[in-house]
Amino acid sequence: MSAALALTGVSKLFGGLRAVDDVSLAVQPGERRALIGPNGAGKTTLFNVLTGFHRPDSGRIVFRGDDITGLPPYEVFRRGICRTFQIPREFKDLTVLENLLVVPPDQTGERLWTPWLAPQKIRREEARLREQAQRVLEQVGLTRVADDPAWTLSGGQKKLLELARALMADPKLLMLDEPGAGVNPTQMKELTRYIQWLASERGVSILLIEHDMDLVFSFADTITVLVEGAVLTSGPAEAIARDQRVRAVYLGEEAHG
Repeated sequence: MSAALALTGVSKLFGGLRAVDDVSLAVQPGERRALIGPNGAGKTTLFNVLTGFHRPDSGRIVFRGDDITGLPPYEVFRRGICRTFQIPREFKDLTVLENLLVVPPDQTGERLWTPWLAPQKIRREEARLREQAQRVLEQVGLTRVADDPAWTLSGGQKKLLELARALMADPKLLMLDEPGAGVNPTQMKELTRYIQWLASERGVSILLIEHDMDLVFSFADTITVLVEGAVLTSGPAEAIARDQRVRAVYLGEEAHG
């Protein structure tokens, strides 16, 4: 099976610091992969390189057969790669529902003349997107706050809104940066089931950064461990849990032992 995402020798330097150091990995369609490692291991920097927020200093990134190395974020997004952030970046003064409605690219109403030339087409598209947004809000448990300004949400609800906005883009690769932070365990369990369904039934590839090891080991098919920007090891969750190198640098000898 050809990889959905393939990284070859990707590095990112900040002055003399190699934040990402010669990383190579391949993510298959429908694979659920977790990136773990101690603070400062380069996980979020790697996400930023993959999504065009940082240009790599070396290496190659291929997504679904296309070389996307160094493309700006909006071009990466258009190819079906969507991400969430550790710190939510909602449009504070828009409602929760409106935050979702601005996500889909190339909306007919965004073109200068179409509001006058094709008003019915615009109304049909807006109705379809509103219905899609309401379904997504139901899936993430935010229906009851759909009409509330985004700034009024709790920290956990803002994390859910981040995920909902990513889902509105119909991603082919969904990149989640600590989605469990601030979200109550019951809601996170429901979201995990939904994300697993996206992977198994719709072939969406998932890349997850998470410090909650219970979530990581219950969710991931494959785990990649980063240390000082480089890949220490990668493999099935069961093998990673037994790896003494991982225990020494990250999990601690007592974890999962």
